[in-house]
Amino acid sequence: MRLSTRMGRLGTESAFEVLARARALEAQGRTITHLEIGEPDFATPAHIVDAAVRALEEGHTHYVPSPGIPELREAVAEFLERTGRLATSPDRVIVTPGAKPILWYVLHAVCEEGDEVLIPDPSFPIYGSLASFVGATPIPVPLREEHGFRLDPSELASLVSDRTKLLIVSSPENPCGSALTREDVEAIASIAIEHDLLVLSDEIYWAICYEGRKHVSVLDVDGMADRTVLLDGWSKTFAMTGWRLGFGVFPAWLVEPVTRLVINSVSCTAAFGQHAAIAALRGPWEPVEAMVAEFARRRDVIVDGLNAIDGISCVRPGGAFYVFPNVRGLGFPSREVERHLLDDAGVAVLSGTGFGIHGEGYVRLSYAASVERIRGALDAIGASVQGLVR
Repeated sequence: MRLSTRMGRLGTESAFEVLARARALEAQGRTITHLEIGEPDFATPAHIVDAAVRALEEGHTHYVPSPGIPELREAVAEFLERTGRLATSPDRVIVTPGAKPILWYVLHAVCEEGDEVLIPDPSFPIYGSLASFVGATPIPVPLREEHGFRLDPSELASLVSDRTKLLIVSSPENPCGSALTREDVEAIASIAIEHDLLVLSDEIYWAICYEGRKHVSVLDVDGMADRTVLLDGWSKTFAMTGWRLGFGVFPAWLVEPVTRLVINSVSCTAAFGQHAAIAALRGPWEPVEAMVAEFARRRDVIVDGLNAIDGISCVRPGGAFYVFPNVRGLGFPSREVERHLLDDAGVAVLSGTGFGIHGEGYVRLSYAASVERIRGALDAIGASVQGLVR
C-alpha cells in the first residue's frame, strides 16, 4: 500500500522533533532545559478546573451541537465585546477542539488547487503545511528584523497575484513575539479590500502583550468583519493547552460550510470542556494578569542575558512568550546552532528555519520556564558558544 501524494506535502512542527531528541538525551541521564515547547508553564486556574468537574458530575458527557453549545458561543461573543476586540453575534462563532482546526477548515473551505496563500515568514509552520496539503501554494511574506519582525505592507502588496486567495496574519507572532501596530493593520486591511482577499487573523496570543500595549487587529478596521476569520482559543490565555479548546469567528457566508466540515471531522467539541471554557471567559481576570506579568519579567531576563553573549543579539519582543535572537555572529547555520546547544549545553531551542526560509540566522527560545531555569540556560549557552564565535 502507498500513501497518498498529498501526504508528502504535509509537514510537522520542529518543536516536537526537538522535544523527542531532548527526551532521548534525558533517558540517557542528561539534564535538559526545555525552551523549545510553546505552552504556558502555569496551571489552569482552579475555577476553570472546578467548572469542568461540575460539568462531568452533572452529566455533560454526550454529543452537543457541532458549532458549540449556545451558552459558550454567547459567552465568546460577550467576551470579545467586553475586552474591546470585536462586536459580533453568537451565530458567527464556532467552537473547535483546539485552534488548529480553524485553520484546517478555512483552507479546505476556500482554497482550490493552484490558489496562493500569503503567509508570514518566519511563522507557525502549520500555516504552510496545511496550505500545501490542500493543494494551495504558500507564498512567504518576509518578516525582517530591521522592520521589527512585522509585515511590511509594501512588500506584502508586491506579492499579491491574481491567484492569491487568502492572507494569514498573526499578532503577537510566533516565533518572533512581534505585534502589529494600528498603522500596520490599516495598511493590511487596505490591501485585502483592494484585492478582495480573505484574511485569517491568528490572535491566539492576543492577551500576552507588554508595556501596556493594546492589542490591535485587522478586525478593528471598518469593512473587515465580512472578509476576516478570527482564530483564537483558550490554550495560551488561560494556560489550557491540553484542554484542546479553540474558536473561530467567521464571516456569515463561511459559518455553514465550516459547520459541515466540523460535522464531517470531529462531530463536536467535548461537552464538559465547553462548560470550563465559559468559566474561563466569565471568571476572574487576575490569573491572566499575573501570568502576563511573570512572562514580562522572564522576557527581560532572557533578552538581557542573550544580548550579553558574544555572537548573539536579541530584539525585545512586544508579545507572546518567545524570543528570536540573531545568531549569525556565531558563524554557523541555525540548525547547527540548535543541535550544538542541545548536545553541548543541554538546552533545547528551535532553529529559525523550522518557521520558514527567512528564519535562517535565528533560533527561537520559549521563556515559558522559571527565571531560575532561564538563568541556568543562559549560563550554559554562554559557556557553550564561546568556542563557536568566528
